[in-house]
Amino acid sequence: MVTAFTRPLLATEHGEFDTGAETLAFAFAQHCRLPLAGVLPVVSNPEFEMVAPQLAAKADAEAAAKRQHLATLAQAQGVTLDLRARHGPEAWQEIVDEARERGADLIVIRRRGKRGLLANLLVGEMVSKVVAHAPCSLLIAPRDARLWTRGVLVGIDPQAPDAGALVQAAQLARDFGLSLHLVCVAAGDATREAAAQALAAAVATARQLHDRVDGEVATGRPHQALIDAARARGADLLMVGRHGGTPLARAWIGGTAQKVIGLANCPVLVHVSNPEPKAATP
Repeated sequence: MVTAFTRPLLATEHGEFDTGAETLAFAFAQHCRLPLAGVLPVVSNPEFEMVAPQLAAKADAEAAAKRQHLATLAQAQGVTLDLRARHGPEAWQEIVDEARERGADLIVIRRRGKRGLLANLLVGEMVSKVVAHAPCSLLIAPRDARLWTRGVLVGIDPQAPDAGALVQAAQLARDFGLSLHLVCVAAGDATREAAAQALAAAVATARQLHDRVDGEVATGRPHQALIDAARARGADLLMVGRHGGTPLARAWIGGTAQKVIGLANCPVLVHVSNPEPKAATP
């Protein structure tokens, strides 16, 4: 029985960078035997439609073709896909609004960009805004993303451990029959004891839901420590928290989350500690 997520939403423009998100969303829905909701944002506005109706009609035709292609792909994998196209001036806003209306508990979306020196260049502006404003957790997929099969790793904040993230991670690892590895990153030797205490408490909490849980205390830059630990452990799903629970605080993504999303080789699950109430449209 799946308990971590039950109402996934695929957000896609069905372009070259969306391949990993689509592959991951279909595989997740198939594995968990869940129906999959989908949203295809189409950038438009009344002024554009009035001034250039032929271009608006072309955009609508392209969206219809994309919807049909995605429906064919989903059917081939035995996935029930309910995909809607949404028109608006901002693609990210349409995705966030669709998630709210559907009562989604997980948004699956691409990570746009190529490797570079700055991690924030690896996450497109549209995706960054979705992550910052999403009403629920998100699964960020690189272009070559595949469903995890080796292990789940979650970063623990030594100063403010998130019990909700632990529960979500433990449930997800249990649902997929995988081990769960917790990593608590200390700023230095002076804070290592406090990090060890936070880790011990987190492991105890997670083991109430899953028996394959262990952990470690690492030092260094948090994002690099988490990425290195995932590589060393062979984990192919990495989980971090998004900073900010209020609308004002959610206007940005925490630095660790931003860098992990941009630099990790595997899918990254961004946990939202205070998701909005589920209120799906009938």
